[in-house]
Amino acid sequence: MRRRRSAGVPPAISSPSLGGRIIGRRDARAPARRLLLLLAFLWSVSPAVALEPGPSALVVDIVDGDTVVLDDRSEVRLVGLQAPKLPLVRPNFPTWPLAAEAKAALEAIAGGRRVQLRFGGARMDRHGRHLAHLFLGEGDGAAWVQGEMLRRGMARVYTFPDNRARVPEMLALEREARAARRGIWGLRFYAIRSADDLDRDIGTFQIVEGEVLGAAVVRGRGYLNFGTDWKTDFTVVVPPDAVRLFRREGAEIQSFQGRTVRVRGWLRWYDGPQMEVTHPEQIEVPES
Repeated sequence: MRRRRSAGVPPAISSPSLGGRIIGRRDARAPARRLLLLLAFLWSVSPAVALEPGPSALVVDIVDGDTVVLDDRSEVRLVGLQAPKLPLVRPNFPTWPLAAEAKAALEAIAGGRRVQLRFGGARMDRHGRHLAHLFLGEGDGAAWVQGEMLRRGMARVYTFPDNRARVPEMLALEREARAARRGIWGLRFYAIRSADDLDRDIGTFQIVEGEVLGAAVVRGRGYLNFGTDWKTDFTVVVPPDAVRLFRREGAEIQSFQGRTVRVRGWLRWYDGPQMEVTHPEQIEVPES
């Protein structure tokens, strides 16, 4: 197994609602006034996606920690979350640690209760499930089911380019639970991985931290290299559509060079460990 030394890089500064935007480590040493102005600018350009209200329904069953069944027998996948997985109908699929506890937590929060569906992007997945945020009650004071699962440490943030609403708030709740080591965050199975030791994690969803040693756009495709040898070290690949999305939201791929970041997604093996990033919320800056 390859093991490489991680470079020690001072942490950068981020805002909970930047949705993947990065403030470099040089900015962290800038005068306070300049830093506040920069933060204000980033807050102003952060994408704000309003949730559209949908129908109300009774939750009659819990499939797992991120899927419920409504009284019309339709299923809702809690968009933005990935709870520990149960095998369900998948043969030879291992139960993830705390999967039963995550299902029990969702049962305690929403089981047998009337919920309102709210939508912030694509409304249906390929399995015919609703993709929705769930709220207990209506109006501004309604309790947010996704938020409570994250606060308890019973799920990770798991996003897609066509469903980006409320991701900054979800990331903030995830960070709070991880700092307190609640739920899944007390287990190594879900721990943040180092970019220089990923060989055992291929084929899994991970949050990976490391310094970007090289960043470039080649023929429209972005690359973030976390090692000196791109043929064996961890690489993040940004498809052309995503490169344009980053650019529209004020983040050039090359601006990540020299910065310590966290990226989340599925790991595959192609010239070393590789992860595809399709939208800015997949990249964060560690706070410590």
